[in-house]
Formats: sequence, structure tokens, C-alpha cells
Amino acid sequence: MRVSLKDVAERAGVSIKTVSNVVNKYQHVTPAMRARVQEAIDELGYRPNLTARHLRKGRTGIIALAVPELGNPYFAELAGAVIDAAAEHDFTVLLDHTRGDREQEVLVSQGFRARVIDGLILSPLELEAADLLGREDDVPLVLLGERQYDLPYDHIAIDNVAAARTAVRHLISRGRTRIAYLGARTDSANRPANLRLQGWREELTQAGIAAPDNLVGPVGGWNRWDGAKAMARMLDAGVRPDAVFAYNDLVAIGAMRVLHERGLRVPWDVAVVGFDDIAEGQFGAVTLTTVSPDKQAIARLAVASLLRSLEGSAEPEGRELAAEFRLVERESTLGRR
Repeated sequence: MRVSLKDVAERAGVSIKTVSNVVNKYQHVTPAMRARVQEAIDELGYRPNLTARHLRKGRTGIIALAVPELGNPYFAELAGAVIDAAAEHDFTVLLDHTRGDREQEVLVSQGFRARVIDGLILSPLELEAADLLGREDDVPLVLLGERQYDLPYDHIAIDNVAAARTAVRHLISRGRTRIAYLGARTDSANRPANLRLQGWREELTQAGIAAPDNLVGPVGGWNRWDGAKAMARMLDAGVRPDAVFAYNDLVAIGAMRVLHERGLRVPWDVAVVGFDDIAEGQFGAVTLTTVSPDKQAIARLAVASLLRSLEGSAEPEGRELAAEFRLVERESTLGRR
């Protein structure tokens, strides 16, 4: 038999309204009263009816998170952080996988699940600003990722140029002077791969170190095999870097495999820095130095932004919200100075 608010009220000797105030985390309940009601809740095993609570507010209690690749550890870890952040506000997260396909990203952004969800957190790869200009769906939208948009939707990202410069500066501090970048794309300049390339070039230039084009390795994607192919092409062309800054950890891991196969030791012959701080980077034969975005902060900011829209904040949307990052030093850069 389901325990009701009335049952809890009778056990605690208080009104149903007081129990409701405690369950809904209203601030004006005294600590002593809150503890008394919570004790009754624990004793009876009461669980609030979240569906009914959301319906009273005209909501479903579900928000969607759409990412390009659930198989990419970064997005899997980010999804976990979003789920945890949403749960703190009694929301369930519906996961969507766009495969980084522009048509699918447009479909998701235009609200094909509008009757199911209260808000959407979207991490696009191919979506253009023009795709969102005529958006008719009124479901709140928050954008993630490092692509730059000038749109009336909150956008959460880290500073890619600054993060890349931090990674390259670390390699320079280890005595490296032929630093390659693996992860270049021929797409528009505001995409994260090219923002990280910009940071690579700026830091080398400031240090008075050459940044020749033959140290830039283009990729077709951002997985392990893409990094392996890019590294192999560079070495086959006779280009021998003494360090690699990779677009992400998966590209770095692929590159490290090829370096090993070619008899080049990481970090002694070639130091390597990745980006994303996925768990896999901590468990290779050589652990990976990486730029670590604050995934928990990104998730909290995204969920808070959606809730702000749902609650009808009078503040304008379209804010650029920055999450922090840090460099995590591991074995792949611990060689010579």
C-alpha cells in the first residue's frame, strides 16, 4: 500500500501542508520541524509522486540531452553528470544520439519530442546558427560545446583557445620544440578543432617556436583510429615531432599506439597531451596528460539554465556561460625538460 502525505503527517503530528513544504524543500520550515517530518518520512518509506508534482506545474518532469556519440567516453561521462544534476531537481533525462548528423541535429532542435520533454540540452557538431534562427518550438534550449553561436539561447563551453595554449605551454616547459597538432579540420574557423589549432599556433608563436603546416595533422573524425591514421601519415611523410597535442584523448591514444609501433617512446621521444580527461587515459601503459574540462560544472550550468527558462526568468537568454578547465599532468609528458 502506497504511503501518502496524510500518513506522514499523522506520524509526525503535523499538517499535510507542513509535510508538503518539507518534501518540496521550501525554505520557511524550521530545522526542528524539518527533522521531525524527515524522520517520519524515513520510518514510513514515503516516496513523493514526482509525476503528479510535475503535472501540477504543467510539466512532464523529463529533459532531453542530445549528444553526437554515446560511444565516445567524453559524452558518456558528460551524460552521467547531466543525469546527476537533473536528479537533484527531480528531473529525468532522456538521452538522444544524433551521430553528429546535421539533419538529425536540426530535427532534435526543432522539437520532434516537444510533447515529451520540458527542455533540451543539445551538443551539436554540424548544426549551423541559421538552422536555429527560425526555430518555432518553445521548449527551452541550451547549447553545449565549443562551436560559437550568436543566438538567443544560453551556450555553455570552455575557452578552447586558452585551453589549447595551456596544453602547448606545458609541452614547451618540458623542453619540446617540434610540437604537432593532431585534429585539424577544414571546416569553419569557429569549430572547436580549429579553435584548438588557433591556440596551438598562438602559443608557439608567442614562444618564438615555428608552427609549420607539416606539423598539423588533419583528421576525418575524432576517434582512436583517426588519431592513429593522422600520426602514421605524419611519420610516413618524414615529419618527426618531439611532442603531440591532440584534439581529444581518443585521438591522442590512437597516436600513442602508432608511436609505440614505430619504436618511439612516450614520453622520452615524443610527449603527448590529450583533451577531455576521459577515464581511459588513466589506464594505458603510459597514462595520458590531458586538458580536463569541468564536466560536472557544465552539467550543472546546463540544467540550471533550463530550470531558469522553465521558471520564467525575466533575464534575457543567449548568455555565454564559461566552465573551467585544468591541465592534468600524467606520465605521457613526464620526460625530459
